[in-house]
Formats: sequence, C-alpha cells, structure tokens
Amino acid sequence: MTSITGSTIVLASASPRRRELLERIGLTDFVVRVPEVEESYPDGLTPPEIVEYISREKAAAAFSLCRAQDIIITADTMVFLDSRRLGKPHSEDEALEMLTALQGRRHTVCTGVTVRRGGESITESESTSVYFRSASEEELKRYIRTGEPMDKAGAYGVQGLGALLVERLEGDFFNVMGLPVLRLSRMLERFGVSLL
Repeated sequence: MTSITGSTIVLASASPRRRELLERIGLTDFVVRVPEVEESYPDGLTPPEIVEYISREKAAAAFSLCRAQDIIITADTMVFLDSRRLGKPHSEDEALEMLTALQGRRHTVCTGVTVRRGGESITESESTSVYFRSASEEELKRYIRTGEPMDKAGAYGVQGLGALLVERLEGDFFNVMGLPVLRLSRMLERFGVSLL
C-alpha cells in the first residue's frame, strides 16, 4: 500500500539504489523530489548521530517541496573507518587510498532515516559492520577502472563488483546499499503504511 488518506509517498533522494530498494519492498507508487541540502553537521556527534542529523535536515528541506499530508522519506548513508568518515572519492587516486585503507579491516556503514508527515517525524539509524578481505593493489586498481567506486561512499558498491571485496558483514545488508528496509518498513507502519 502506498497511499493513505490522500498521502503521497515522497522519496527525497537522488539515489537510484534507494529507488530500487523501495520498489523491491513493494513501494512502486512514489514520487522523487530532491531537496538542496548542505551535508554539514555540528562537531562532536557520533556516526549514528551524524547520519540522523543530516537525514532530518533533508526531511526539513523536502517538506517545502511537498504537501502537508505527504509522507516524506529521507536517508543519509556514511562509511566510517574507525572515526574517519569516508565519503565519495573525488579521483581514482582517492578511491585507491580509501580501498587500500579498508582492505583486510572492519568498517561501519551508518544510515540515518527520517519519515515525516506534516509536523510529525521519526528519525532512526542503522549500523552495519563490513569486513573487507585483503586485496592486492592491482585488484583494487582493476576495480576502480570499472568506474563503479566513483559515486559511492567508501569507494565501493556492495551490490555490484564491490561484493568481491567483502568477506562478510554483520547487520542489515540493505543498509550498506543505502536504505535499511526493515527499519524503514517499521517506521512507515507508524504512519499507517503497511507493506505486508
């Protein structure tokens, strides 16, 4: 079900992976509206607090693009190696530096999710531990040459060739793709949207 008493579900994200994940869980009748948001945050926040903060900021910005009764979904995903945030690489050299730092180690993927309708909103976060295998520099360079790492936080896509670098993970796989769908479904239920 994607419409409740005249509400439209709005995905406020440009991410094709988030669109795909919504469709996978049965939300096919939604619209996409992408707000302009500067992804900055106050100092001193923990990784879950950072992604929750930015997710709320995105929901606030998206609210002006929607009707009061619309149900807005926003998310922000970040990769953290220890306390260091790994964003999207700006060059192949930066991608190689990130992937080299990740190989043979555990890192954390955090996603903050906000669901908002009118003045009511819920924000939660999900964290998943990802363990990379050891990889040679040549393997990493071949992966980078595919182009896949260049638009992804942490310079890899777990749903693509990047899966060949992942030894195992603990937690929600879909969170690593950018949207923890089980958590989202439970949040949506609180707004009257049942997916099963």
